[in-house]
Amino acid sequence: MKRFGWLTLAVLVLLLGYVAAGPYLTVHAIREAVRNEDSRALSKQVDFPALRASLRVQLADAIVREAGVETQSSLLGAIGLRLAGSAAGTGVDMMVTPVGLSALMRGQRLWSLAGGASPMRAGPDPARAAPLEDAHYRYHSPSRFTVTVRDDRDRPIEFVLTRKGLRWTLSDIRLPL
Repeated sequence: MKRFGWLTLAVLVLLLGYVAAGPYLTVHAIREAVRNEDSRALSKQVDFPALRASLRVQLADAIVREAGVETQSSLLGAIGLRLAGSAAGTGVDMMVTPVGLSALMRGQRLWSLAGGASPMRAGPDPARAAPLEDAHYRYHSPSRFTVTVRDDRDRPIEFVLTRKGLRWTLSDIRLPL
C-alpha cells in the first residue's frame, strides 16, 4: 500500500511539473515554428479565433479613443467610425495568420506584408530576427501566462497564453495602442 501512495505522489508531482513547464514548452514550440518557417506547427500553438477577436476589440477601441468625443457624437462621424471599425476587423482577419504572427514575433511591421513583402526572408533588422527575443515571462494564474517583449519604441507587447486542460495556446496579444 505504501508503494501505491509513493507512485501516486510521483505521478502527481510529474503532472504538476508538466503543467508548470507547459507555457515554456509552448513558447519554445512557437519559436521553433517561426525559426523553421513552419506555419502548420505554429498554427497548432495558437488559438486564432480568440486571437482575432481580441485584436478586433483592441483596434476598435483604439479607433474610437483616437476619434474623440466630437467625432463620436456626430452622425457622419459615427458612420465613419463604424466603417473604420469594419475595415480594421477585416484587416485583422487578413493579418492574423501564421505568416503574419511570425512577422510580428520577429519585430516586423505587419503593414509591410500588405505590400507583398516576404515576412520570413527579408527582416528589417537582423538583430531583432529571433522571435520573442529578450522576453519577460510571468504567471498571472494557473491558467494564464504572459510573455512580454519590447517593440522598437520600447513599448511592451504582451503575448498571452491560456491553458485548456493540459494544453497551453497563444490566445491574445496585447498591443501598445
